[in-house]
Amino acid sequence: MNVSASHIRRALQESYSAQEAANLSRIVCCEMLGQSAIDYYLGKDIILSPKERQDLDSILARLRNFEPIQYIQGIARFLERSFHVAPGVLIPRPETEELVEAMLREVPSDARILDIGTGSGCIAVSLSKALPDARVTAWDISSDALSIARRNNDELQASVGFVQRDVLTYVPDTGECYEVIVSNPPYVTESEKEAMERNVLDWEPFSALFVPDNDPLLFYRRIAELGRTMLVPGGRLYFEINRAYGEATATMLCGQGYANPRILKDISGNDRIVIAER
Repeated sequence: MNVSASHIRRALQESYSAQEAANLSRIVCCEMLGQSAIDYYLGKDIILSPKERQDLDSILARLRNFEPIQYIQGIARFLERSFHVAPGVLIPRPETEELVEAMLREVPSDARILDIGTGSGCIAVSLSKALPDARVTAWDISSDALSIARRNNDELQASVGFVQRDVLTYVPDTGECYEVIVSNPPYVTESEKEAMERNVLDWEPFSALFVPDNDPLLFYRRIAELGRTMLVPGGRLYFEINRAYGEATATMLCGQGYANPRILKDISGNDRIVIAER
């Protein structure tokens, strides 16, 4: 059976913009059906077996149901590595790559690092790979997320230690200390749902995305409280933030006694990272 990229784009055109449909068509053809990029851009047909055509029909049905392509593929790229993803974890974003890159410019190579709310493990595993002498620990409340994170850690041959823990209720041990605490916690306010795409709202884990409108800094404030006990003097917090709350987050950290808060912008010019020192 012959199938063309234009057939795939037509199958998706009622659900996606022309640009999105074209991008998804390229991914399906080149990354999932094995067509070369040259043949794709020349518009050549793909010859599929009956089984491969069934697989393609399933992929297109899932895409028309707004399932993210990363979940369909089972992988997401993050800092040039492939991470396993499934609906139990957020899909890693480019903004989070910028967070890790900012850390790698500053974090000591042998630091003790804690990643709170690790999800797929993309932050913790990337740090462990880049800083092999560091001791990286990662927490998440979700057993599904930790299962996926451990798989990524094993497949990418990193050395992260994982712990199931609820940051909102945890009381730290007196001997537990780190040079660095990093977190990309839930930060989308519930009132922002209306502006979000269905492939996020319908598929990605609600608990990893949203915070109440009346307490948008819920997780940042709690992590900062823990950091006052768990960070060594001079240790740093690194947060990925909602672009609307950069100044509010920095002010909250100053109120908790942190020093030298910095707000970094992402590639789009939005406030996205806050760094502060104990």
